[in-house]
Amino acid sequence: MPTHEPLDTSSISLLNPNALQHFLSTLPTDAYRAVEGIMAWLDACSKADLDGITRFGIVRALDEAAQTRVKALALEYLYTPRLVKIEEARLWDIIHGFWYRIAEQYHLCLDSAGRKDNSSEQLKPDLPLVATRAIAALGEVIKWESFNYGAIPNDYWARLGKSYLLMEQDGNVKKSLPIYPDHGGVTSPLTEYLCVLFFQSSSLNNLQPLEIELADRLIAHLQPDFVFSAESSPQSVWWADADKAIPPLRLAQQPREMTPTLRFFHPGEAQIRLRVLEQEINRGGSVPAWVSQGEAVSASMLLSVIEHLIAYWAPTPPQRQHERHQVKHKMVVLPGLVNAIVMVSPEFGGKPSGLPLESWIVENVSQGGFGALVKDLQSDWVRVGALLVLQPGGAGNWLVGVVRRYQRISDNEAQVGIETLSRRIASVDVRPRADTPDAPATPGSPALWLQDDDPKGDIRFILPCGTFNARENLEFDYNSRRIFLTPLKLLERGSDYEVATFHATVAGQKKG
Repeated sequence: MPTHEPLDTSSISLLNPNALQHFLSTLPTDAYRAVEGIMAWLDACSKADLDGITRFGIVRALDEAAQTRVKALALEYLYTPRLVKIEEARLWDIIHGFWYRIAEQYHLCLDSAGRKDNSSEQLKPDLPLVATRAIAALGEVIKWESFNYGAIPNDYWARLGKSYLLMEQDGNVKKSLPIYPDHGGVTSPLTEYLCVLFFQSSSLNNLQPLEIELADRLIAHLQPDFVFSAESSPQSVWWADADKAIPPLRLAQQPREMTPTLRFFHPGEAQIRLRVLEQEINRGGSVPAWVSQGEAVSASMLLSVIEHLIAYWAPTPPQRQHERHQVKHKMVVLPGLVNAIVMVSPEFGGKPSGLPLESWIVENVSQGGFGALVKDLQSDWVRVGALLVLQPGGAGNWLVGVVRRYQRISDNEAQVGIETLSRRIASVDVRPRADTPDAPATPGSPALWLQDDDPKGDIRFILPCGTFNARENLEFDYNSRRIFLTPLKLLERGSDYEVATFHATVAGQKKG
C-alpha cells in the first residue's frame, strides 16, 4: 500500500478566492492525494462560520474538481480483482468520506436558505442545484455503506426528506438541470430522491459490490418510468414519509398515521423495460454502454442483477422457501474451492493441518442453509458470493455453501446468510472427453460433484473458473466407472469457482 506524507493544510484560507484557485490548479495528479487534499478543505469548511453563498461557492468548486478523481478511485475499488483488505478499506474510507463531507456541506447550505439576509437571497437561484447535489451525495454515501454491508442510519432519511420537501415547497422539485458540468443529461431534486428510495427498496444486501453498482445504474436509467405520488393506488408497492427519520417501507407495513408528507411509489413500466433488456441479452445482445460505462461487464452478471430487481420490485417480494429454526452451536468454516476439494478428498481424511479454519456461531438453520454470526471479523474473503466448505457442530460430513447475505453489525462482527449447495459432495477430476473409448486420459481439473441431485436427472458440479464450456464435453472416473458429461448450463460464477449442470451417462448408458 502506498504511503504518503501528511498534507500541508496551512494554506487553507476559506475567504481568499486566490488561495482556493491556487489549490485547485496545483492538485496532485495522483487521484488519492488530490481527494485527500479536497477533503482537508471540506473539513475546514465544516469548522468555519460561513454564510450560505460563500460556503456554496467553495464547496461547489471543490466538488467539481473531485468528480473525475473520485470516479477513478471508485473504478479501482470495483474492478480490481481480489483487492487485499487493507487496500480495499483505504479506498472505501476516502470515497465514502468524500461523499459524506460533500453531502454535509450542501445540507449546511440548504439550512441557511431560510435566513433573512443578503447571502440567502443570493443563494436562492442556486437552491435547486444545491438540493440536487445534496440528495445525490447522500445517495452515494448510502451506496458506499451498502458496498460495506453496513446499516444505514435513520437520520439520513430525515436529511434526504428535508431536502426534497424544501424543493417541493419552493416549486422546484422537478426543475431540470445538469448536476455537473460536462456530465451529460439532466436531473432534478425529485429524480435523485426517487433513485435513492428505489436503491434502498431493492434489497441489494445480497449482491456483491459490483452488482450493487450495476443495480444503481439500472435504477438511474429506468427512473423516468417510476411512479411517485402523494396518493396511494392499487399499484403502489412502497411508501416513504419525507418528514420522518425512517427508510422507505413496503406497504405490507402500513404507515402508523396518514401525514401530508407521505409519498407512495412503484416501478411503473420499468419492470417491462427490464424484461425487454433481459430478453435482448439472453438472445445474445451485448451489455448496453450506459450500463458498462466503458468497463468490462459480463452479460451473466447483468442478467443476475436484472433478475434480482424484477423479483424485488414485484408487489410481493421473494419469500423464504424453508422455515427457520433457532439454534446455537459452532460451525467450522473454510473458504474457497481449493480448500473444499482438500477437505472432502479421501487422502486427507477431512482433517488436514495448516488450513485457515474459522469458527462461526450458527444462530438459525433451515433446509436451505444457515444464519451465522461471525465474530472477530478479520478475513477479507467473507463477502457475498464467497464459496464455503463447512462442518456444523465441528463434526460429521463437510457441506458446501455460498454466502448469500452479509450484514456488518460492528467493525468486528457480521451476520451471514449461507445457502447450502449440497450436503453430499465428492471430489473428482474432470477432463475433456476422449475421442475414443481406449484413448489415454488427458490431464483433468479437480472439481466437486454435488451429489444431492436426483440421480436420474441432471447433475451439478463446482468447477475452477474457466472450466465450463458449453461446446466441450467432459468425463471423469468414479467407483471404477467412466462417466460422460454433456454441458447444459452455467448456473453461477464466483471469484474462484463456477457452478454448472451437466447431463451424465455412464459407460454409454443413461445415468440411473
